[in-house]
Amino acid sequence: MKTRFGTFRSRAVNGIRRFPFRSTSFITVAAQSGDFGVVRAPIAATALAAIGLAVTALAQDPTLTVNVRLVHLLATVKDASGGLVTNLHKEDFTIFDNGNPQKISLFERTSNQPLSVSILIDNSGSTAKDLKSEVDSVSRFVRALFGSGNDLDRASLYSFNWEVVKRAPFTHNASQIERELRGLHGEGGTSLYDAIYLASGELYDRDGRHVLVIVTDGADTTSTKDYQAAVRAAQRADIVIYPILIIPIENDAGRSIGGENALTTMAASTGGRVSLATLGPDLDDAFARIIDELRTQYFIAYYPAAVSPPPPDPFHRISVQLSRPGLRISTRAGYYGESATVSSGTTRYRP
Repeated sequence: MKTRFGTFRSRAVNGIRRFPFRSTSFITVAAQSGDFGVVRAPIAATALAAIGLAVTALAQDPTLTVNVRLVHLLATVKDASGGLVTNLHKEDFTIFDNGNPQKISLFERTSNQPLSVSILIDNSGSTAKDLKSEVDSVSRFVRALFGSGNDLDRASLYSFNWEVVKRAPFTHNASQIERELRGLHGEGGTSLYDAIYLASGELYDRDGRHVLVIVTDGADTTSTKDYQAAVRAAQRADIVIYPILIIPIENDAGRSIGGENALTTMAASTGGRVSLATLGPDLDDAFARIIDELRTQYFIAYYPAAVSPPPPDPFHRISVQLSRPGLRISTRAGYYGESATVSSGTTRYRP
């Protein structure tokens, strides 16, 4: 079933707004006047203990801010020649949140957490003559993705031109995605930022690792949402973005340098990277490199501690240092932080 997105939907449903904490316990948070209403935010068991301690401390301190978010990073490490490095240990990583060192709570080498991969394929008018070759490469990518990983891995498919269409929901059935790919044809403009924004919303509540793979040949031309809205949506959903930019074989005349720069910056801020590829084997190689990175990612998580109070736009900047010289790490640039304030027996959400 295809879903066409004509309007942007709020994530608040019946007064409940959900936040992307990865756990099974919940705390109900009463919002301040002018906020979203009642917030039901899942939190980790250790965070529940922290809330209990905060409530106990009310007699001494009537207002206490408690951070209940487990921040997680997906990291790819390469050596100077671009080879993947997979033998690092927890002690090789040092994380800073807004400049403050953090204690790593969880660490996995070559994470086996299931993948949710949303594939966004550009079917605007400029792709018409090359779309079949792109579709063939995407089909091979999906089969390779499902053939090499976790049985719980899932992929979904979106197309975007002047509108964004969800062609296939999350599935482990490569044939279902291939059927939808074969029905694509090129027309209209390019609503790239709308596609990223909407696909991020669909990934928001899913368990495991979140990935966007974007196949496009140019810059955004018809989106309602802008670059900042798309990046913010991806950051809030803990997404790693891998754009593949299709470039002309003959010369650079058809390239969109502005579009390339925007996607390069967006990918780097989420821990992904952009690939420039021509059609055929070059495009297949770009997809293969993405799979290699997804199968060798480090999973690192921490509970923020001693972090400076966030500004009105609460983006926390993350930096990661490695103990071994000569290595390069790709991971997210930061996250949008939330906190809970305990005051007079009531926990309040602070945006």
